[in-house]
Amino acid sequence: MSDLNVITPSTAAGQRLVVRADLNAPVQDGKVSDATRIERFAKGIKPLLDAGAKITVLSHFGRPKGQRNMDFTIAPIKPALEAALGQTVQFADDCISAAAVAASENLGEGEILLCENLRFYPGEEANDPDFAKSLARLGDIYVNDAFSTAHRAHASTAAIADLLPAYAGPLMAEEIKAMTAALEDPKRPAIAVVGGAKVSSKIAVLKNLVGKVDAVVVGGGMANTFMLADGHPIGKSLSEPDQVPTVHEIRELAAKSGCRIILPVDVVCAYDFAPNAKNVTTDIDGCPADAMILDAGPKSVEMIGKEFEGAKTILWNGPMGAFEMEPFDMATVALARKAAELTKAGTLASIAGGGDTVAALNVAGVAGDFTYVSTAGGAFLEWLEGKELPGIAALRRAAAANKG
Repeated sequence: MSDLNVITPSTAAGQRLVVRADLNAPVQDGKVSDATRIERFAKGIKPLLDAGAKITVLSHFGRPKGQRNMDFTIAPIKPALEAALGQTVQFADDCISAAAVAASENLGEGEILLCENLRFYPGEEANDPDFAKSLARLGDIYVNDAFSTAHRAHASTAAIADLLPAYAGPLMAEEIKAMTAALEDPKRPAIAVVGGAKVSSKIAVLKNLVGKVDAVVVGGGMANTFMLADGHPIGKSLSEPDQVPTVHEIRELAAKSGCRIILPVDVVCAYDFAPNAKNVTTDIDGCPADAMILDAGPKSVEMIGKEFEGAKTILWNGPMGAFEMEPFDMATVALARKAAELTKAGTLASIAGGGDTVAALNVAGVAGDFTYVSTAGGAFLEWLEGKELPGIAALRRAAAANKG
């Protein structure tokens, strides 16, 4: 974090801030159905408002593809943001017009303005420097508080950081701190749980993690491909036979760095991909030819749970099975609750992220018990892959230039 400038209430006091947030929350029937992201943003930004900052908020909403499509208006976010902040939020029906600039200039201390969807303009996703200049007119200091969009080199996350004094926001700083602690300097033993459907979507993640942690638990459909590579029968299970050479490569990398790969020792096999489908629990050599593996079994849960008990850090991305269907949510729910229990006991730091992961922790009812849960999807994955994220790189450049 020392290579970033982080905004503080004292720095923000009395200043015009243009803040990039991620308020892309789900909306049903014109109302926000899950305000988690909005509430997190509000919690971090409220102290800046209380210090007298004049804040103009920029965010994308959906995918209007560079067109002013009112099906993607950000207006429904305004009431949810007002509720989260406990104060009135002004609204500008554009993000670069003279009226929007005037509204930002007329803000009093402690007042906040929300601008219309950034992605109504093609210049946003194109990282257009002229569009960034228009956005920069909305404030005197730029604050990026949207880690979840930091993997995109867009005008509001990259180009604008070269035009104004640039700072990481409270939520951005919190996210980077948690991720760095888990991946770059974890308390050991450190375990990663990597689940999901396909090895092909997590190759870079797995290759990076086996060099960073002491053990990787592989779950979900990905485990089927690992078991296939090891010669175990997997019946009609989802798998990627073309990724078997990749599995061997990941195993070799893990062996070189002393990282253990942990796979299920028993599996739950079903005859249909449907809730409460007829199923059988068997060891990893017992999957029937006409069945599919949909979850890890109880022996696996017990074994992995003991691994958790001996760990100091867990980094979790992806479910252990078809968690969206009972009873194939068993392993995911049981292990998530085990990690939450150890976290509450103070013996474990637990960091989780990714869309399916957050949903799985919510199913288990423990999202609030983990040390940190990231709502970022693509940015979280790219961080796990070891990539430099453009939005964070832009803040680092700005900090270095300021020191110079």
